Amino acid sequence: MEWIYDDGGRAAAGFRGHTGDCVARSIAIATEVPYRKVYDGLNELAAFERPRRRRRSNSRLGVQPVTYRRWLQQAGWAWTPTMGIGTGCRVHLVEGELPEVPRLVVRLSKHLTAVVDGVIHDTHDPSRAGSRCVYGWWSPAPIPGIG
Repeated sequence: MEWIYDDGGRAAAGFRGHTGDCVARSIAIATEVPYRKVYDGLNELAAFERPRRRRRSNSRLGVQPVTYRRWLQQAGWAWTPTMGIGTGCRVHLVEGELPEVPRLVVRLSKHLTAVVDGVIHDTHDPSRAGSRCVYGWWSPAPIPGIG
């Protein structure tokens, strides 16, 4: 898949440097919501989660799935899983294996990335030359016949 460098509006929002903000960044890119609004919204939702490993989610350092799931569900996005326990990898981050929809937030191992019109938008290329397994994706509405 083609990859385009995209910080999701992080620099424009006044943030500097690189950090582990893939959740805020990918959601901002895919939903077209300003980075600062996503960043602050995730931090607000993190206040309601149980602390894990002595800390709550943080938009800058990492967000638990329960928190970003809540944010995306509130925005009207639907989850489509592509893997189950013991099923093995069936979908990869490669052209032709993701649905042809305009915008997706794709869940990978320890990472989220945005796919816009079939192009990866991220600060690095997470595809691992087409071998990266996709656990599922978030889309603006359920995709009929998939899942």
